[in-house]
Amino acid sequence: MNYQTSKQWTVTLLLCVLTFNSVTAQFYKKFYDKILKQGTVYLTTNLSNSIEASNRKYVVANTRGNDFWDGLDLADNTEVFPFDYRIGLGIRKLARFDYERKPFNYYDGNEVQLAYAAPGSAVPSTWEYQFHVEKERWRGELFDNHRFFIKHTGNYHVFKVESREVGKINLKYQSAEIRGRFSVGKKFHVSAGAIVRTHERAYGYNPIELWLNETDEYGFPINSWLSLAHDSGYYDYPYEADFYDDPDENYGDYIWKDPEGNTVAYTDGQFLENVFPSLMNQYNREQWDLLDTFAEVAPVVGLDFYHYEKKFWLHAYGNLILPYHAYIRGDKEKSYLNRNNWVDGQLQEGSRLEQWLDYSAGCNMGWNIKRHFGIFIESEYAKMWDSRLFNTMVGVNYKFN
Repeated sequence: MNYQTSKQWTVTLLLCVLTFNSVTAQFYKKFYDKILKQGTVYLTTNLSNSIEASNRKYVVANTRGNDFWDGLDLADNTEVFPFDYRIGLGIRKLARFDYERKPFNYYDGNEVQLAYAAPGSAVPSTWEYQFHVEKERWRGELFDNHRFFIKHTGNYHVFKVESREVGKINLKYQSAEIRGRFSVGKKFHVSAGAIVRTHERAYGYNPIELWLNETDEYGFPINSWLSLAHDSGYYDYPYEADFYDDPDENYGDYIWKDPEGNTVAYTDGQFLENVFPSLMNQYNREQWDLLDTFAEVAPVVGLDFYHYEKKFWLHAYGNLILPYHAYIRGDKEKSYLNRNNWVDGQLQEGSRLEQWLDYSAGCNMGWNIKRHFGIFIESEYAKMWDSRLFNTMVGVNYKFN
């Protein structure tokens, strides 16, 4: 290769590098302007006192002898929880409607905005999103929470993908939807399309209830609560005690101990009230973990009305997931369609699948009646399977000069 040819190759290579850098710079600029601009990255930590019982809870039992005057054993059964905390990390870009205000000078991931639920957007043709993960301890229990949210609203479409987990209310689901969007005037919009939702919790299927109610061919119970307690490592020990006013009369009951040998209850009643509920919940979790994730598809429609002036605004919206659900994943026998078809621990043959209606609705209204006086109303309600989320707030404001 002569000098002239080498020079030409060098110039060509340099031009390719410059072109590539220019294209890359333009790509990153467009990505920043469309996706990252006006977004916020945040890290937050919250520490707070846990709930404390206003009165101590004691239990007593006569285990020292047959005479009442021998004394009573006293045990403090008050549940004590460590401090609550929440640690969250995320990035968000959610448009606020004209009446919405930033609650603080910072974000912590728990802000409530209508961008999540409203069919439309405060800024059309804009990508909105939030990616939030957190660890929470509440009443001594640890929970993993998250919310992943992406939404794009155009003149004729709405596209949304969401994954959400709220551990302390046992809510976990994913959804994806696409709708056509139509305007009726400038303030009213209608949307319609399809939504796919997944959920790990087997709504309407209660394993412990079916297990305890299971009967044989003669109608006698097959399973006993005692067997569940014993299988979980708890054991009971009988004792007897005399009535102080009649030595010839006595009563008997059972002291319960956990697998480590600690006394947890002095009667069957105390055990059923204080310990057995956690064993039933544990049994349910173990049985639910054996099931695959459920996924179902259904039609969805939405309504959105928005009017804003400084003296009066009204934003009302609603979403209906119509009762034409079809499960495309998961055990259909244990799906929500069979929630009322279990009798005596058995799924009734020939039972009819029951559809259902899920929905969400919200309203935000403000009215500055006079210069210093105003009222406002905020309300939101959502139903998804057996879970219900709601929040309502009504207020009056008076501003002094």
